[in-house]
Amino acid sequence: MMKRFTLGLLVCAATISGVCAPASADDGRALQIYVSKATQSLVVYDGDAVVATSRVSTGKAGHTTPSGVFSILQKQRYHESNIYSDAPMPWMQRLTWSGIALHESNSVPRHAASHGCVRLPANFAHSLYRMTKTGAHVIITDDEVTPRPVYSPTLFNPAGTQTQGEALSDADLRPTSIQANGSIIEVAMAKPLPKPAAGSAASPKAAAAHEAPLRILITRRDMRETVHDVQDMLTELGFDAGTPDGVIGSKTRSAIAGYKRWKKLPEGPQITTAFLDALHESAGRSAAPNGQLLVRQNFRPVFEGPIEIADPQRPLGTHFLEATHVDRAAGKADWHGVTMDNYIPSPTARRLGIDTDSQASDMEEALSRITVPGDLRAKIATLLDAGSSITITDASDPRETGRGTDFITMTRPTPRS
Repeated sequence: MMKRFTLGLLVCAATISGVCAPASADDGRALQIYVSKATQSLVVYDGDAVVATSRVSTGKAGHTTPSGVFSILQKQRYHESNIYSDAPMPWMQRLTWSGIALHESNSVPRHAASHGCVRLPANFAHSLYRMTKTGAHVIITDDEVTPRPVYSPTLFNPAGTQTQGEALSDADLRPTSIQANGSIIEVAMAKPLPKPAAGSAASPKAAAAHEAPLRILITRRDMRETVHDVQDMLTELGFDAGTPDGVIGSKTRSAIAGYKRWKKLPEGPQITTAFLDALHESAGRSAAPNGQLLVRQNFRPVFEGPIEIADPQRPLGTHFLEATHVDRAAGKADWHGVTMDNYIPSPTARRLGIDTDSQASDMEEALSRITVPGDLRAKIATLLDAGSSITITDASDPRETGRGTDFITMTRPTPRS
């Protein structure tokens, strides 16, 4: 075992460097960890206050550490890599199930040197491990970014202490399912709040009935949402489209074909603009919203619903925000956020109807372009707590988001001209 530690190992694996300070009164729930590949550094923030810093080593050429928004999915005091010859990874904090983690290494040269993980000096790796909780966010960027306070009426505030009882039951948000990592994940409806025991006064924390901070993703609607709407409308019109799951199966294909025969629409691709326009008219529905808000908690989908994005031809950009302090009694939350470089390839932009010549919105403008319905806001307000986060992005990437994860958002740097 000791020999393995002295090998240094060519994998992401720990040396000394770093300065630590105690975590905040929120016991680590609202801590944010930022890793810059450009400066090979790590900074832990509590709001906009620096809690700890360290040098790091990220992935070298051919094994680049991915950039984006991650969460700590698993913590192990000692772990051995199942990819790189049982390489030791002490104080391991997993970021993806495909093999990216923070962990100790005896080689942290402050330049890219790992096989994809983020190597940490030994003492710092131990300190960081004790400081964090599962679910804490880790934001990996190319250039260094610094969180700042963000103010916008679009941001969510908690329901005041007067909002108790079954506040969640008012909003009729549909259950659905998500396909990720090759599996269908069922999305459950949010459960009503438990009623306080007779004769007892529910505290703000008890009224919130929280298990973990919320993870909120705001993005453009994709084909899954369109298919879900198509299934709903076809079933309303008497065509058996099967379970509305956003997946085009045999029943959905048969229902689409039946509707096209009824309306004398041409055969060909399953879903076209002409087909959608005719179906919305037949069902008496207006055009579908162009955005979607999804919520996870405890690494599982909870609920989702449609939103509107103004000026949809313009990119929203990619932004990450976290509620660093929540005052339920006052019904207020403090938000800090960063904007992340995220290049949208031309084929993706065309599919989403985005003009690539338009400049992406800054954070405040992006928030001002988003309209969230009242029922969604009410559900979020009831569950909102310190450490809850919002990721805004034009194109969500489902490759790493799946069972046992938060929303993992992968970003790519804009190509240098």
